[in-house]
Amino acid sequence: MSVHLVGGGWSESFDTAVYALFLSEVTERASAAGAEEPPRVAVLVVRDGDGDEHAAKLVEAAGMAGGFEPVITALGHGDEATNAALADVHGILVGGGLTPAYLAALQPVFGEIRRQVAAGVPYLGFSAGASIASEHALVGGWRIGGVEVSPEAGSEDIDEVTVENGIGLLDISVDVHAVQWGNLSRLIAATEAGLVEGGIAIDENTAFIVGEGALRAVGTGTVWQVLPAEAGVRVSSLAAG
Repeated sequence: MSVHLVGGGWSESFDTAVYALFLSEVTERASAAGAEEPPRVAVLVVRDGDGDEHAAKLVEAAGMAGGFEPVITALGHGDEATNAALADVHGILVGGGLTPAYLAALQPVFGEIRRQVAAGVPYLGFSAGASIASEHALVGGWRIGGVEVSPEAGSEDIDEVTVENGIGLLDISVDVHAVQWGNLSRLIAATEAGLVEGGIAIDENTAFIVGEGALRAVGTGTVWQVLPAEAGVRVSSLAAG
């Protein structure tokens, strides 16, 4: 099974491919477990005031690619998740919002998420849910050493670019809303400054899929890879297809 990382974004020209492989793997997981009902997907969101609305939008978007039973846990800022939110599910979908809030709220279940993914449960992270999937999670910020490296609007209410321990599903750092919020430049600057050892920045309405086979990008945008290089950094792109 795979880890699916979505760069965020809502679009009228939504591409069902962003969620299609995740739902296919969820169905396969349920079938292997002998489940007779629609597959169950844990939907975890951490928002202040609009958690149920955000969860409903995620369920609607993913549901366009396949049927499933959502098991929704909507947490507010300052709340903490428990393993009960992940019980008896065939997939895990973590939504978007303030990345530091997701990190704090879901930290108590990081170990359970890792355990389930290692056992074959597919994971999909949307925006913040993609960022915290990394071992070294890029959680926000827009300046390094006081120097602006990306637009303040995408800072997650953090001044200095900040890296924290994430879930640990992959060993590269992830940034999201790459072109739309200007966050690609943040990943480039963080890599050059040695805050992270490179990573990927994902455009909106685009998914980067890490599994047993070849790495894949699907959707309507681009996945940008940033790696350290002798003279700074090297940036390459993987167009979705």
